[in-house]
Amino acid sequence: MFDLHRLRLLRELSQRGTLAAVAQALNYSPSSVSQQLSLLETEVGVPLLEPVGRRVKLTPQAEILVRHTEEVLARLERAESEVAASLHEVTGTLRVATFQTAALALIPATLARMRDEHPALRIEFQVLDPSEALSGLNARDFDLVFLEEWPDQPQARFSSLEYRELIRDPIRLAVPRGLPVSEIRSSPWIMETAGMPQRFFNLNWCRHHGFEPDVRFSSVDVLVKLRFVERGLAVALLPDLVWYDREITVDLHELPEPMSRLLFTAARAGRGQHPAVRAFREALELAAAPLRHQP
Repeated sequence: MFDLHRLRLLRELSQRGTLAAVAQALNYSPSSVSQQLSLLETEVGVPLLEPVGRRVKLTPQAEILVRHTEEVLARLERAESEVAASLHEVTGTLRVATFQTAALALIPATLARMRDEHPALRIEFQVLDPSEALSGLNARDFDLVFLEEWPDQPQARFSSLEYRELIRDPIRLAVPRGLPVSEIRSSPWIMETAGMPQRFFNLNWCRHHGFEPDVRFSSVDVLVKLRFVERGLAVALLPDLVWYDREITVDLHELPEPMSRLLFTAARAGRGQHPAVRAFREALELAAAPLRHQP
């Protein structure tokens, strides 16, 4: 029987790409990871890694092992979830990642509720771009991630993950106080950095309405975008979640065709029924409930 620990190292290598990245993620030395994978090759009896420049590539036989390792790890996570569900108290550690607007709005209320209702549960939380969070979920760095999907920018759905929709977050045009909507065509814009789904949505929206925006400023920080609009420096398309528990400080205009981004959570299929994941999702639903009743 193959050593599960070594199989997991092989699986980590398939996810992270380099021995150094595997070592850093698991707090090993690169030489230790290399040694364990060499022992696994001896156990299996065939080469598992091929050198490609300074990196290594998994052989077809290694890919077979990784596929079966994924299934074993998923079964073990389901077993862990069932054991946890048999207890009377939610304990352990829950690792969560989310994007910025959710971190500013929904997550504080969610964490406060979890602290009060499940004091024995430790929650570790990190703000990440959704694509990074999803990669971390697949790599088992996180147990639950909060994601977003912008209009006309569909995200792939994976059979190995369990998804749950939370809310649709309306998007509106934010302009400095007193600026006529007719002037947005000639006004400076602030958008996310190039290549991000939000940037594609912004550009497509402007072009659909017959103009090429003057994008002078870019930032992944929604508060930077908000401040630029507040100071009269730019206009922007902002989701309503920005105003969760916050005074509206700019002029907001409904889009001619109402549009919204989808907010949802994802967990690995073997982890989705863990009591900690279920409790966090329930607390998140309660935090988002007021948004469902907004006009």
